[in-house]
Amino acid sequence: MALKISTLKFISLLLYSVSILQIAVAGDPDILTDFLVPENQSTLDGNFFTYTGMRAIVNESSFPANFTVLKATMVELPALNGQSVSYALLQFPASSVNPPHTHPRSAELLFLVDGNLEVGFVDTTNKLFTQSLQSGDMFIFPKGLVHYQYNADTNNPAIAISAFGSANAGTVSLPKTLFATDIDDAILAKSFKTDVSTIQALKAGLASR
Repeated sequence: MALKISTLKFISLLLYSVSILQIAVAGDPDILTDFLVPENQSTLDGNFFTYTGMRAIVNESSFPANFTVLKATMVELPALNGQSVSYALLQFPASSVNPPHTHPRSAELLFLVDGNLEVGFVDTTNKLFTQSLQSGDMFIFPKGLVHYQYNADTNNPAIAISAFGSANAGTVSLPKTLFATDIDDAILAKSFKTDVSTIQALKAGLASR
């Protein structure tokens, strides 16, 4: 009887490990059709596969005053659902930054269209990898790792396009996640080895932007 119980425990543990492994390596799920159509989609033609939101970039008469992201994910273009791809167009005014953040469901391949950018990411050993990019350069930010982009040019803007291997890569902004949510000030103060007043000042500064 003892042997049977041990065997059952082993099998249960094995099955549990397999399920955990599947979760760990999962990206966008494979689909069994050419594409996915929302239930509320009444007609299906070329319009379903077209996204016109980027026209705003072509037609705009002035550069935005703040860092701006224009996304083309399955939220904006439902036809991307199941296709494991999405886009983002990043506009960096002079001296602007895309703060440290992560994309939990995809790596990011950035192509610098115009201008210059200082970029970097931190791996799981806390090693920082940085690079100075010029127009025409590409840089890969590995999946799930904290990274940033900074336009250090005080006079000229920069424009970049990012491609993702997910229809909805997700974005977790560290400043907003830490200081614009309901995490207790005392917990943050202990985590950053500072005092509550400093945490409150950081929150106030973030809220004023």
